[in-house]
Amino acid sequence: MANITPFKGLRPKKELAEQVATLPYDVVSVAEAREFKNSPYNFYHVTRSEIDLPDDIDVHSMQVYEKAKENLESFISSNVMVRDSKPCYYIYELVMDGRSQTGLLCGSSVDDYNNGIVKKHEFTRPEKEQDRINHIATTGAQTGIVFLAYNDCESVQQIIDDWKKNHQPENDFTAPDGIRHTFWVVDDEEKVAAITRNFANDVPCTYIADGHHRAASAARVCKEMRESNYAADSSDPFNYFVTCIFPASQLQIMDYNRVAKDLNGRTADEFIRAISNDFEILKIGDPAFKPAHLHEFGMYLEGCWYKLEAKKGTYTSDPIGILDVTILQQNVLDKLLDIKDPRVDKRIDFIGGIRGMGALQKRVDNKDAAVAFSLYPVTIKQLFDIADSGNVMPPKSTWFEPKLRDGLVVYLVNH
Repeated sequence: MANITPFKGLRPKKELAEQVATLPYDVVSVAEAREFKNSPYNFYHVTRSEIDLPDDIDVHSMQVYEKAKENLESFISSNVMVRDSKPCYYIYELVMDGRSQTGLLCGSSVDDYNNGIVKKHEFTRPEKEQDRINHIATTGAQTGIVFLAYNDCESVQQIIDDWKKNHQPENDFTAPDGIRHTFWVVDDEEKVAAITRNFANDVPCTYIADGHHRAASAARVCKEMRESNYAADSSDPFNYFVTCIFPASQLQIMDYNRVAKDLNGRTADEFIRAISNDFEILKIGDPAFKPAHLHEFGMYLEGCWYKLEAKKGTYTSDPIGILDVTILQQNVLDKLLDIKDPRVDKRIDFIGGIRGMGALQKRVDNKDAAVAFSLYPVTIKQLFDIADSGNVMPPKSTWFEPKLRDGLVVYLVNH
């Protein structure tokens, strides 16, 4: 069963929360983060601290991590951020386009992560892990929240719903992108104990939706601290990592689309003939084609949209083989374009569905890519089935929106 813990969160003063909160560090570029360099309370000063250093700085240099530590300590010493006096849980609601999702912000057990109770569906990249390891170890804080999901649990949901109904939120603001963020602090000791107990009794496991690298990095830091005999108490903060856990019924996965830089030596006509061996093709022209069901794809090539339907025999019924990202990878990207490993091949790029079909079309029209593919989103059930089977999805299979904001609460690991 899932082992979670309340914690003494480091949070911005109420009147500053909207100015502090930022998108996750890994969904913005350095250039985008630098636009906020002159915003004194913006949390990119901690998560993307290279904005406060020369433009040519190596973003993985220790100077960047030391700057993050310095900036976080400055936020604390100037009371921009204040730590709660006792362990709490936090309720975090996000509303996007009229659809709401409410999660429980807590510490999740590193041992659960290591033992498969926190279930994974992606491989991680060593260099991205090391980046967050250095950030956590230097700052003494986990600044990025791991997004978890779980099968709906009535006993937990009842406490969350009652708390939202009967208590005023600590923070409530709408970000410039139109997403509303509402944040409650659960500081009643009886309710805190009930949440911990209900998770332990009624939630058998949780699933990483987004944040595999953040989770893996926290687990590595925990291992290193244990091996250095930092402390012997299993309740020490570094034995947990900061998560926000959402019921599956409230979540929506968006499409995660692909563009390829070239056609691997083929002309457009040759590529279409080759792809017709495995797909039924219908020329759409305009407007952009967004798939309406599984095994249906859109393709944008030389100013024209096509509808592709995967033929029988191009996929299997196992949890991985049935995914549209697998069908596209095996029958197009690998077979025709010689893109064997999309995690490292520079000839492929990925575009989250939040950017719309226009982003795909623009990349091709600008000659930045030769062809674009739109995909039908992976479902929550597919994600759970794959994680339960012990398999991993192809890279860049899922795009969750809305994104949790960094800076609304920070988890201190060695205090």
